[in-house]
Order: sequence, then structure tokens, then C-alpha cells
Amino acid sequence: MARWATGILLMTSLAACMSPSDQLPDNPYAPATDYSAEPVDQILVGERLMDAGENELALQAFTRAAATQGMTAVVLSSLGSANLRLGRLGQAENLLRRAVAEDENSPAAWNNLGVVLMEAGRTPEAVQVFRKAYALSNGDSDEIRDNLRLALAKFENSQYVEEENTYKLVRQGTGEYLLKTTPE
Repeated sequence: MARWATGILLMTSLAACMSPSDQLPDNPYAPATDYSAEPVDQILVGERLMDAGENELALQAFTRAAATQGMTAVVLSSLGSANLRLGRLGQAENLLRRAVAEDENSPAAWNNLGVVLMEAGRTPEAVQVFRKAYALSNGDSDEIRDNLRLALAKFENSQYVEEENTYKLVRQGTGEYLLKTTPE
């Protein structure tokens, strides 16, 4: 009998320590949703997921933001950035072009578009886009400046390499050819 009473005393003391949320609900259904709570900003969630390297989950968060906020410039830019990180250059370019069309004064969207163009091998266009992004940031962004420098170096180097690799075969005699560079 003493064991039984000790067991009941132990159970009631444990039940008293439990919060109402830990106790089983009176109904068999899932708890009700509190619609008065402040909604979570899905753009912020997506940015944190991208920082953590969870790009696919970030894309889903940005898609939820599009459903609640509409296709704003911020949402388009975020979707484009997530697609860029996932290697989906075509989708990223389309979304980022829409973002810069929506908000022409966003240096981040222009910068991300430049990164897509660099990845796609379209360096001359990327240089122009980075220049615009750098101008819009008033020269305050080290990241955009570094991207512009890299694009300019690649562009200048590619021009040099193309000029250097322009060759012409010149016949010297029977069966002999000379490889000459042609000036442009």
C-alpha cells in the first residue's frame, strides 16, 4: 500500500511540474493555429538558409515570400540569387533581369546579374553590369568593386589572348607552312 501511495504522490508531483503545453490536449486533433501571431519574414529565413549553405531550402522560403508579398524586386533578386547558388544560370539570369527592371537602383541585383553573366562566360556584358552596380553603390561596396576588378582583368586578358591567338597559315613551298600571327 505504501508503494502505491508513493507512486501516486510521485505522479501528481510530476504532473504539477508540467506546463499546460506539455499536457495532452482535451481533444484528439492537432492544436489550433494562432493566427494572431506575427508572421515570419520568409526573405529573412531564406537569407539565413543561404548563409548556412541550404540553398534549396532558401529557394523554398523565397517562393513562400513570393506567395505572400508578390513578385517584388527583393523577392525576384532573392530567387535569382538562390538559383545562382544552385547553378541554374538561365533561371537566375531571367529572375535577376526582372529584378533590375523592377528596381533599377538596386546595386545588389545588378551585382548578382553580373556574377551570372561572368559564370555564363559573357564577360563584356558582365563588365558593364558591374560598372552600373558599382556606380549605384557610390563606390561603397568592396564586393562589387572586387567583382568589377575581376571582370575587367578577365576581359582585358581575353582580348589579349584572342589577339595573340589569331594565326594565319602561309605556304612556304612544297609541303611547308609557316604559322604567322595576323595583326588586327
